[in-house]
Amino acid sequence: MRISPGLAGDLVAGVSVAVVVIPQSLAYADIAGMPPVAGLYSAALPPLVAAIFASSPYLQTGPVAITALLSFGALSSLATPGSAEYATLGLGLALIVGVARIALGLLRAGWVAYLMSQPMLLGFIPAAALLIAFSQLGSAFGVGERPEHDNQFLDAAWVLGHPDRWQSEALIVTVTTLVVVIGGRRLHRLFPGILIAAVVATLVSDAGGYDGATVETIPAGLPPFTVDDLPWGDLHRLLVAGVVIALIGFSEAASISRRFADQERSRWDPDREFVSQGVANVVAAASGGMPCGGSFSRSSVARACGARTRLAGAVTGLTVLAFLPFAGLLEPLPLATLAGIVISAVLGLLRFRPLLALWRLTVPQAVVAWSTFVATLLLAPRIDIAVLIGIGMSLAVFLWRALQLDIDVLTDGTTLRLLPRGVLWFGTAQRLDGAVTDALAANPGMVRVEIDLSGLGRIDTTGALVLRSVLAHAREIGLEAELSWMPPNSAALTTRILNSGDALG
Repeated sequence: MRISPGLAGDLVAGVSVAVVVIPQSLAYADIAGMPPVAGLYSAALPPLVAAIFASSPYLQTGPVAITALLSFGALSSLATPGSAEYATLGLGLALIVGVARIALGLLRAGWVAYLMSQPMLLGFIPAAALLIAFSQLGSAFGVGERPEHDNQFLDAAWVLGHPDRWQSEALIVTVTTLVVVIGGRRLHRLFPGILIAAVVATLVSDAGGYDGATVETIPAGLPPFTVDDLPWGDLHRLLVAGVVIALIGFSEAASISRRFADQERSRWDPDREFVSQGVANVVAAASGGMPCGGSFSRSSVARACGARTRLAGAVTGLTVLAFLPFAGLLEPLPLATLAGIVISAVLGLLRFRPLLALWRLTVPQAVVAWSTFVATLLLAPRIDIAVLIGIGMSLAVFLWRALQLDIDVLTDGTTLRLLPRGVLWFGTAQRLDGAVTDALAANPGMVRVEIDLSGLGRIDTTGALVLRSVLAHAREIGLEAELSWMPPNSAALTTRILNSGDALG
């Protein structure tokens, strides 16, 4: 039987992504503080069901680094990482993330993903990437027992400050992993560096050639599928963090889908993507997993390997599902290898040049970006609070800009011209009224008033009413008064109000 080129591409892409996500899922489970098997479970059934609802043919769903870090921040303040209670709360968090995304998708509220401003994300993502890398330094340097630090930055500082605790074996494994993964990418973008590093390290460790810390225990077998283990009574404690993760985590999936759609001049549906990612998280909650999302790196691998349809994501899930009965083979895998895999994955997120460039482009947005960056580092592990701070500052800057109405006053003989620039809405409309009054008082010889509206982006009802009042007042005192260059998007409303005799204001 001959396999069509499209189907062959999906099969190759799905299997290729699976061999990447298997070791990655163990590493991301460690970042989240969840059992290693939770990462594997989130890479099995979730991508399978996400493929049914997804809009993008390339989006690969499963454990991702930033979502894992957000999950750790939300859960570590409620329970001890690694404990049974912690793992149970992780299921509840995945459920809330899933329900929130499904609700946003069904309500056709995909636009909510754009509430996270670009400057806020420019500050948050590199800071989160730093924290992810910091969280791996203990394993990378082979430092086991150490003081407990809630903040990954403080933990990394302690590890770096105690070189007497470093293990040369772990360092060699970490550096080798980084060389294989990063060097392999430079040779070819499809070089299976992660697979090679994981397999070789596991074989060497299993043969007794490595004495450092390993994954140790991974239950073999298919994932459970039940809602009995969900922490129904504690869901309210996870609500805010779950909604934040639902939004922040979706931004990566949205970015992936939008970028690939733009490159191919095709359409994608953010509402469908919200639903697909939501269903994936609900399934992760019911199958012993952890909060998950769309992975940019794995989606890029799928596309480069010839994925044509959403079947590629389903093949990835099926491949991981088929591997689960043999998951115990990964128990000898060194934690240093996983640390190297994680660090190599987040290096591309450490982008500081755009942060520096913002100061030259716009100081207010640079303040938003850098404040989010600093808050993320200082508030770790509660980086969900840092996200809320960043969103709040973005809205504050927007409101501050919206309240700016610059008004140029010019005279041309006996004509007084006013040129307002900004948005004429209920927050700024009275400023125009005052400016006209002040300008007439300062220029008593004027016989004509012209208000040039070409510099306005929008006029709301209050703004139109104030314009009508200003014109009426000028005419009452014997002046000619008129408007010019009305914004097209507000022309109909403004014209109706100006021609209306209703006593609205």
